[in-house]
Amino acid sequence: MQLTANSMTPAGYHQIEQEITRLELDRPNRIKQLQEARALGDLSENAEYSAAKRDLRHLESRLRYLNKLLQYAEVVTPETPDQVEVGKHVNVQFDDENDTDAYQIVGKFEADLDANKISFDSPLGHAMIDHKVGDTVTVKAPNGDYQVTIRKING
Repeated sequence: MQLTANSMTPAGYHQIEQEITRLELDRPNRIKQLQEARALGDLSENAEYSAAKRDLRHLESRLRYLNKLLQYAEVVTPETPDQVEVGKHVNVQFDDENDTDAYQIVGKFEADLDANKISFDSPLGHAMIDHKVGDTVTVKAPNGDYQVTIRKING
């Protein structure tokens, strides 16, 4: 499977759709805040107006960015049951530390290390893509290379 910078899981696509919906629902409130701040008078010294204008501009910018993500998104679903692919959950053993951890391989816009979601183009994700259970792969990280062994793959 050929991955691109815009590859993402169906869950990641849905998450972006939900954020767009939330922002679109918040837009009228932001416009109202801007109108109320504008009505306060002198715009040159009106901190509320500046803040409301900045907040609305930020919301509009975020909406444009998210809509572009969806426009160019390539939703990827796992195809091979025994290989590491985008969307799969992978248990790995760090060979030098004899420590294990579990990650989900996701698109780069979905990556969230706190939730153990790593991007397929991160050093660890890139090293594991297309490998199978039992494979030992070398991860080329900025702080030095290390090896991990793939222990389990779940769809």
